[in-house]
Amino acid sequence: MATIKIISDSCTGCEKCIPACPFSLIKLEEGKAHIMPGCTFCGACVEECPFDAILLEEEQKEVELSAFRGVWVFAEQREGEIMPATFELLAAGRKLADALVESLSVIFLGDAIDEKVDELKKYPVDRIFFVSHPLLAEYRTSFYTRVFVDLIREFKPDIILLAATSMGRDLAPRVAARLKTGLTADCTSLDIDKEKRCLVQTRPAFGGNIMASIVTPYHRPQMATVRPKVMRPMQPTSLSSAEVIKLQPDLRSEDELVKIVGKIKEETNVVDLQEAEIIISGGRGLGRPENFSLIRELADLLGGAVGASRAVVDAGWIPSYHQVGQTGKTVQPKLYIACGISGAIQHQVGMRSSDVIVAINKDPEAPIFNIATYGIVEDLNRFLPVLMEKLKNTSSGRS
Repeated sequence: MATIKIISDSCTGCEKCIPACPFSLIKLEEGKAHIMPGCTFCGACVEECPFDAILLEEEQKEVELSAFRGVWVFAEQREGEIMPATFELLAAGRKLADALVESLSVIFLGDAIDEKVDELKKYPVDRIFFVSHPLLAEYRTSFYTRVFVDLIREFKPDIILLAATSMGRDLAPRVAARLKTGLTADCTSLDIDKEKRCLVQTRPAFGGNIMASIVTPYHRPQMATVRPKVMRPMQPTSLSSAEVIKLQPDLRSEDELVKIVGKIKEETNVVDLQEAEIIISGGRGLGRPENFSLIRELADLLGGAVGASRAVVDAGWIPSYHQVGQTGKTVQPKLYIACGISGAIQHQVGMRSSDVIVAINKDPEAPIFNIATYGIVEDLNRFLPVLMEKLKNTSSGRS
């Protein structure tokens, strides 16, 4: 365990270390700097101190890999509801645990949601760590990180999986940094090197042009965030014999660095892209932002969701949560209609697993046609109105 202390004789009370601490854990007492509990030993204050008055000593020892056992899955919840990506991670985690002949555990943080623990027990997991506290009801980086790190240090899992959602992408690197271990972000595939007992973490690299396989051979735990919708979710079975370990952490509201004062949703009645069975996406070929009305109208007719390429999101034509692709969302609908999207590899990474892909583009050389089930070479601004008129007439005829 690392230690940090203030050398009183050298400290002048200049206060330069106070704003340097990213967690606001340094204060001045009687003219000297004082480090409060909760320090992560990041060393930012040491670098800032001009008088070498802060001494950080890190324990140097070789990690005993055999002390770490089992696979953990972080069950993400929002407003008391378990997010669908959790069940995809459970399926992946079960395969990894079976390959290693180890246990599969679920880590569930929240408050007053005991009934969701019963929901998790319907899946073939071995243990459920349920950490309950009012300050964990909503996601707060500092509290979730502290609780997660404490659990890991106590129980020593070999592998930890989190979803590559906004929450997972915020939480995972902070946990990995405190534990001084490796993290592979945005994985699309996971496997086990049985000989070395290493997690093989595969993800796109160099703009999606290659797939890199990454291992963490010398540190534990092995951590990865997994892109949603790239793995099939685990299906519930009968009630499992999972052991439920309920814990209550020592958290205090005065340690809260961030307060949630309210939530603002930019749009109402927006279909979640990652849950939609039909997605109609628009790109630069629309010509101007006003033409997204064609995409929305077609989506309404088909009961689908509206997607977009990065180019139109960057141009400000549509909010970022509609973006499909490597830096957006990965989707797997039954039908994906790409309208005016050229189909760069970064976009293909996010939608090529769709069951049926229909591409509409006036450029016959557009890369999107290489992966399309059906390709239509036409100006979408002329084609879509005709298509929607046909759909309306067909619908009217059936009614």
